[in-house]
Amino acid sequence: MTAEQAAEAAKGLTFEKVWTAMMESRQRMEESNREWKERMDESDQRIKKNLAELSKNIGGLGNSIGHVIEAMFKNELWKKFTDIGFPVTRQSERVKFGDINKRVLTEVDLLIENGEYAIAVEIKTDMKIEFVNDHLERIEIVRRYLDERGDKRKLIGAVAGGNIPESVLKYAQKQGFYVVLQNGDSVSIADAPQGFKAREW
Repeated sequence: MTAEQAAEAAKGLTFEKVWTAMMESRQRMEESNREWKERMDESDQRIKKNLAELSKNIGGLGNSIGHVIEAMFKNELWKKFTDIGFPVTRQSERVKFGDINKRVLTEVDLLIENGEYAIAVEIKTDMKIEFVNDHLERIEIVRRYLDERGDKRKLIGAVAGGNIPESVLKYAQKQGFYVVLQNGDSVSIADAPQGFKAREW
């Protein structure tokens, strides 16, 4: 655009007209920015919602697998312990031990019992050393609970899992626990090392 053309285009323009045009342009820009932000916010909300649903589904899948593993052990364990010399007269799931104030002190996934023994079993999809240590503490609590009530039965511990690494298996047996493994659609008590004797609390 030449100086003459610019001068011609500027004819009739006043400060007010230029200011109005600038304000209209600014308003259009603000509206455009607002629309863009709204679209981004909607997109962000959709992403958050999708991530929440995905997380819930993954968690649900994990819980479902955990329930299947637990059901498998619960259906088989009483037979397995009977076979190795602990005739089972009662089996209870998710047994809570509490105090007189109705406060839960601990919970055992599976309690297998007869007149002489009680076997506290911890079941995990993936057994880890930390879960074995947690179970040691749990059994100490159960032992105190039984003693306070004059229950002199021998208390034995066991851990069971869908996946138990060799190092965890050996560690659990070293603590005196029976280790129960998943084998296909059944379960079995792991072979114990020579000289193994289950710890009695």
